[in-house]
Amino acid sequence: MREPDGVLCLYKPAGMTSHDAVAKVRRLYGTKRVGHTGTLDPMATGLLVVLIGRAAKAAEFLTGAQKEYLAALRLGLTTDTQDITGTVLSEYAGPLPSAEQVTRTALGFLGEGSQIPPMYSAVKIGGRKLVDLARQKIEIERPPRPITVYELHIEPESADVYRLRARVSAGTYIRTLCADMGAALGCGGVMQSLTRTECGRFSIDRALTFERLEEMGPEERVKALLPTERLFADCPAVTLPAFYERLMHAGAAVEQKKLGLDFPVLTRVRLYGARGFFALGEVRGTEEGTVLKPIRQFVLEESENT
Repeated sequence: MREPDGVLCLYKPAGMTSHDAVAKVRRLYGTKRVGHTGTLDPMATGLLVVLIGRAAKAAEFLTGAQKEYLAALRLGLTTDTQDITGTVLSEYAGPLPSAEQVTRTALGFLGEGSQIPPMYSAVKIGGRKLVDLARQKIEIERPPRPITVYELHIEPESADVYRLRARVSAGTYIRTLCADMGAALGCGGVMQSLTRTECGRFSIDRALTFERLEEMGPEERVKALLPTERLFADCPAVTLPAFYERLMHAGAAVEQKKLGLDFPVLTRVRLYGARGFFALGEVRGTEEGTVLKPIRQFVLEESENT
């Protein structure tokens, strides 16, 4: 059986790191070439998009995908990790804000804004992970990062717990969003729970649990993978004549006019040949005009995962 290639929508359970989830997928699929498109905290559950085989080469092109989360905001607390698992730093003794106040304040976070990355995160500053410094009780200054909250829905579950559904830009920390909301309300807040429901075009509806994967035989597991090209489904598809396909396989750039194309510069496209999808291409500008150049080769065999 050929080495597995494709995209696995995995349901990550609580209490497992993304690193441990990837290690378990490696064992199940019998390959070392496994990556993912965005870390989930150990306490978080939900969709982890896992890239298997040659699909792992696509990770660097997928860092900007929007994500959707379901979360619970707990008011009246602050912790060192900004979630319920951390050491409590303060407890609010006064009356909590009304549901109307919470809703109005939360919706003020819609749109473009900024966040200071939490100390308990994998962000690197000066070559060191913030989480490693945090575990040594070292806190350093972190520059704010731009984020966008595209959609935000909030409703009360109790006087101190609110359910959130948020669609956000890549790099947005939901626990920091909860902490910032609590600070804006003056009572403090932490993230009580978190489930990722969407990552780019992939949804939790298709996510498989480890229990289900373990029930499958090796061939069934491979058939459960989505084709690698699905990662670039938003990109136009270009099917190349045999001559230009060979040039692209060799890494050569081809003038768009020779291919009958006229995409804007920096447009990314899916490249197809006689055996199907084989590379991601990008339009580049030159002094003579524009060319289409392969920027990542996948050289996939014809997929059975249609």
